[in-house]
Amino acid sequence: MIIAVDGPAAAGKGTIARALARHYGYHFLDTGSLYRMVGLAALRAGGAPIASSTAIAAARKLDPQDFADAELRNEQVGGAASVVAAIPEVRAALLELQRSFARKSPGAVLDGRDIGTVVCPDADAKLFITARAEVRARRRQTELGAADYEAVLADIRARDERDSRRTAAPLLAAPDAVTLDTSEMDIAAAIAAAVRAVEARRTGF
Repeated sequence: MIIAVDGPAAAGKGTIARALARHYGYHFLDTGSLYRMVGLAALRAGGAPIASSTAIAAARKLDPQDFADAELRNEQVGGAASVVAAIPEVRAALLELQRSFARKSPGAVLDGRDIGTVVCPDADAKLFITARAEVRARRRQTELGAADYEAVLADIRARDERDSRRTAAPLLAAPDAVTLDTSEMDIAAAIAAAVRAVEARRTGF
């Protein structure tokens, strides 16, 4: 079984996707981390602003084992990931890696922005996790320990704009995805809602 979990930054999709993987005993892939790896590699190779040619080269020779998780979680790398994710050649280079992972037995949960629309359009269950930009900015501010809420909110909105307007696999909910707005949910409620949605697809009810 393949479960696709998509949505914008700080909506809670990573937390929900990991919880679903634990619940069902499936493999888990944070596909956004792949783009963060490419973004970091491109920054290391050429600095900012990132040239398309640098990002494409980084994607084509990407080895996930070359990166430590802690290196991937700062805002500069997050911004770089959003930039390189808009480059069609980067997306093509990472597409087969993601599809191969999705075929793992007994099942896989993939967390990203285009899993249900591009990477795994035939996924058995599709969720689109979202929340208001202001709520997501507060969550990200807490996560980062950042003092400037307005700067975090501006970054969230800029990333949403890039992700939704890019020509290569824009961020949007698949027509058959279940949309969960987590703005007023705590973590437990959001996970429970996600499990109910997946169970409805698994059982047909």
